Amino acid sequence: MSSDGTTNGSMPRSWLKKMLQAFGNEPENREQLIQLLRDAKRRALLDTEALSMMEGVLQVSELRVRDIMIPRAHMVVIERDAPLEAILPIVIDSAHSRFPVIGDDKGEVEGILLAKDLLTYFGEQKRRFDIRDVLRAAVFVPASKRLNVLLNEFRASRSHMAIVVDEYGAADGLVTIEDVLEQIVGEIEDEHDFDEGTTILKRSETEFTAKAGTSIDEFNDYFESDFPDEEFDTIAGLVTQSLGHLPKRGEVAEIDRFRFEVLRADSRRIHLLNIRLLPRQLDSAL
Repeated sequence: MSSDGTTNGSMPRSWLKKMLQAFGNEPENREQLIQLLRDAKRRALLDTEALSMMEGVLQVSELRVRDIMIPRAHMVVIERDAPLEAILPIVIDSAHSRFPVIGDDKGEVEGILLAKDLLTYFGEQKRRFDIRDVLRAAVFVPASKRLNVLLNEFRASRSHMAIVVDEYGAADGLVTIEDVLEQIVGEIEDEHDFDEGTTILKRSETEFTAKAGTSIDEFNDYFESDFPDEEFDTIAGLVTQSLGHLPKRGEVAEIDRFRFEVLRADSRRIHLLNIRLLPRQLDSAL
């Protein structure tokens, strides 16, 4: 035990005891505990970030894999019999580090390919490529598994990706350890996503990635659009209003000349959006 009363990285007992003394009796259920934490925030005992993370930890125990998984239709995959020259553009364009390797269709996942395992084929002594030589075993989980259980399994197995299967054993989607952690700490940006201060990233003439917190004013300036900002300040608000609910990953909204797809979201907010200029408007687009 350390001098501050912390055991194995847990919350200091003295701090928790003082907070309970300040607010009365111990909470009897999850709702009372959340209210206690929010009261602590109002009294400046917690900052906003700490409160958000604590709420995220509590929500992880309530959420299941199906709530955050990437649907099968949106999985970036590698075909088992694809040659190396066909695999490289997929790896480079997606900038992912892990890829499900499929057989005859996306429902048949045979293993996981790590992008770093391809480096050995580009050395001075080039090897004949056979994806089976670098194929790693896939971890399969049901959509009903709780996220806190999945997180423990990720840690125990040192895995970073799991394939979500349906009742017949076919792949229904995938989930990564980053997806689970984002429910606790919020969006985790990959180093390839955005430079510091950048909120909209141009992928091609018609494809863009944007942080959901991008202001309506900045969005309008970038795309020469004219969305109003009286009811909401960000494009997350614009998309949420269009769909009528807090969207999950993979949901799509077409607004004016834009197609918005949710790339990252948790149970509290949208984090990242893919934006596509619709074909009928390309002549007047950027």
